[in-house]
Amino acid sequence: MIGLFFGETIFPKLILNRIKKKQLKYSIIDLSKNNIYKKDKHSYTISIGQFGKILKLLREKKCKKVIFAGKIDKPKFSKLKLDATGIYYIPRIIRAAKKGDAAILKELIKILSNEKITVISSIYFNPELSLPKGNYSKIKPNKQDLIDIKHGIKVLKKSNAHDHVQAVVSRNGNILKETNKGTKKMLQSIKKNNSKSGVLIKFPKKKQDLRADLPTIGIETFKDCNRAGLKGVVLKRNQNIFLEKRKCINYANKNKMFIISR
Repeated sequence: MIGLFFGETIFPKLILNRIKKKQLKYSIIDLSKNNIYKKDKHSYTISIGQFGKILKLLREKKCKKVIFAGKIDKPKFSKLKLDATGIYYIPRIIRAAKKGDAAILKELIKILSNEKITVISSIYFNPELSLPKGNYSKIKPNKQDLIDIKHGIKVLKKSNAHDHVQAVVSRNGNILKETNKGTKKMLQSIKKNNSKSGVLIKFPKKKQDLRADLPTIGIETFKDCNRAGLKGVVLKRNQNIFLEKRKCINYANKNKMFIISR
């Protein structure tokens, strides 16, 4: 039996489809805003503050391994329903929250580990969703693109381990960093140039737990990049989630954009 902590986006649905095809037993802890999985008879809606209830469910279902997938919003701690175990653990989660969303996930993973429950990679059942090293488009980066890529990666490497920076836009020596509002908001804030230039670089944060929080892109990311006049997207090889791969590659080729995993 596998435990599934599911949030928003299409990614959890892809995992669930694969698990069903393999005819594996599962239990979903639905952490999505609108309880997306409420019609699934194996789904349970439990507040993240009711950690005792969550642990009890995982034990009853004999879930010794769990997966975190999809966007899980930071909870409003003042409004959380807490049980006794939740009251015990919540100070640790609140302290972690001050360091960012990735720190919350790390803390949850530690708590589960203390309870003898192992968190496995979110792409364990869907390894095809992560791009190995290579160029996946007809367009190749030119000399200026390579300079932009090098500059952007250098900035990401220097970023603080606990900040929100998982992505940057590097364009002609200028850098725009992602904030806690996410990649989409960053891309929407960019004014389009007359000609395509610049690149979106999306790498894991420093000390990020790669089991539960891999950088994710999909067709909407490419559309936002195109609207911003960017020329390409760069990912860290085997440390990404690439949704709607064929659609994204076709879109990139049509709009003269490059896709690199390095």
